[in-house]
This record gives sequence, structure tokens and C-alpha cells, in this order.
Amino acid sequence: MAEATNLVLTDEQVNDGGEIVIAPEVIEVIIGIAASKVEGVYGMRGTLTSNVTELFGRSAHGKGVHLDIQDDGLKVDLYCYINYGVSVPKVAMEMQEKVKEQVLYMTDIELAEVNIHVVAIVPEKLMSPNLDELFDSEEEDE
Repeated sequence: MAEATNLVLTDEQVNDGGEIVIAPEVIEVIIGIAASKVEGVYGMRGTLTSNVTELFGRSAHGKGVHLDIQDDGLKVDLYCYINYGVSVPKVAMEMQEKVKEQVLYMTDIELAEVNIHVVAIVPEKLMSPNLDELFDSEEEDE
């Protein structure tokens, strides 16, 4: 999760009307939505808190996103599940591009790094709805 500090846009980005402050959670949600919409991404890795939140019907768009605010810029770590049969490097590079693009478009903040961590590959579902039946029929053939 992000630190508790808010992001204040630089003087070049501030208008005459006042200061613009963006909470890190907002950027996490933008990143989470952009990353999960890339074709080939099954989903983002969640925590116990985000999984419980989803059980109650609320979406946890910031799950799997870790934002690190440093002097040289914002660094993002994304933890995701990828569908079986896709090119992992291609999907990861597309995730990096989409995330950088959306954050720049929506907040005018350029990310220093977007690191993709593929946690697992999600296989295609088996055709048989009941696996016990599949194993029972194999034992009878022997």
C-alpha cells in the first residue's frame, strides 16, 4: 500500500486557482483498473482485507498495487495473475505502457518505474464439471 502522504503537484502543474493534492489511494485505483483491463491479465493479487471487501460486494480496485513515493519519482509494483497461453513478456510490457499512460493522462504525474510481478499462471478450466467422476471412470477401466 502507499504511504500516508499525499502528492502535491509541482509548481508548473498548479493553476492559479490553488493547490492540487492527490491521495496515493487514488493513483493505486487508477493503476489497478488500467492493469486489470489489459488482455491476458486474469486478475490482481489481493490481500485478506481486499478479499473480504470483495465478499461484501465492494470492488477493491487497488489490490495488487504497491506504490512507493521516493525523491526520484513514483515507483509501482504490480502483482498479477496471467492467463495460460499468452505471452507473459508481451502482456507485462503492455501493462507497463497502459499504466504509465493512464496515470499520466488522469493525474499529469509521470511514473519513474512500473515493475510487474507475475505471481501465477491461471490454467484453462477442465471440461469436466465434476473431477471425482473423471477419476472414478479411470479406476474402473483398470
